[in-house]
Amino acid sequence: MKDSTNKLPQGYLELLQRKRYSLSTMKTYTNYFLQFREYFKNLDVKSINHNQINAYLLELVIKNKISVSQQNQRINAIKFYYEKVLGRKREYFHISRPRKENKLPTVLTLEELDKIFKLTKNQKHKCILMTIYSGGLRRSELINLKVNDIDSERMLIKLCGAKGKKDRYTLLSKMLLKELRIYYKEYRPGIWLFEGQDGGAYSPTSIERIFRDAVNRANIRKYVTPHSLRHSFATHLLEQGTNLRYIQELLGHSSTKTTQIYTRVASNALMKIRNPLDTNYP
Repeated sequence: MKDSTNKLPQGYLELLQRKRYSLSTMKTYTNYFLQFREYFKNLDVKSINHNQINAYLLELVIKNKISVSQQNQRINAIKFYYEKVLGRKREYFHISRPRKENKLPTVLTLEELDKIFKLTKNQKHKCILMTIYSGGLRRSELINLKVNDIDSERMLIKLCGAKGKKDRYTLLSKMLLKELRIYYKEYRPGIWLFEGQDGGAYSPTSIERIFRDAVNRANIRKYVTPHSLRHSFATHLLEQGTNLRYIQELLGHSSTKTTQIYTRVASNALMKIRNPLDTNYP
């Protein structure tokens, strides 16, 4: 990243840093903007218009089959330069954004979760997966947890500087606390609750590997990711009658619109509906 950043326009990386963007976001923005600049290497980047940029994005969609999420990230990386670095008005830069995909999250059942946890024998790995589910955490939030963020008196997990640079509290289960105490005695973590082999914070790829191994051991065939633990946490809370507003707070969503997707996944309301086939043929 160091060798490539000298190809960025002056002020791009510096402004990202001043605005305290996360390391992950800075890496994504700089990578996508460098690709954008390479594509238009024969042009002055300041003179490129929105029609040219739309054509560039359309080519990526058609030829490279980039996802909606990636297209939006690329748009944001480009807009950051023209609107934030150059200080141009928003109206100047119009890029057609893709229609948002309306996919429902995949949720694990309580039985599947029980299998995952019971078949994960490594204590650290088990606690990592249980902590993500118990608090409905993002991977980045799990990685940044410190030992002191576990509040056993109030049975809460404190998340400092989570997405949007906001602090919040989420739930700590009694079962998880019991497992964490066993883990602590065995591993004696220092600053970070879950340390990597070099003593630093745990890596996202390691969490992915741990989760994938656990899913395979549990013989779960549907496609799930570590984020499915967070989806499952929210869905199960809703199914047991937790107010949507509280779930929003626990997940750290800025709007209830984001949280409302779980109302379409929760099965408690659907299970009460009598199927018309059963009505006609009892």
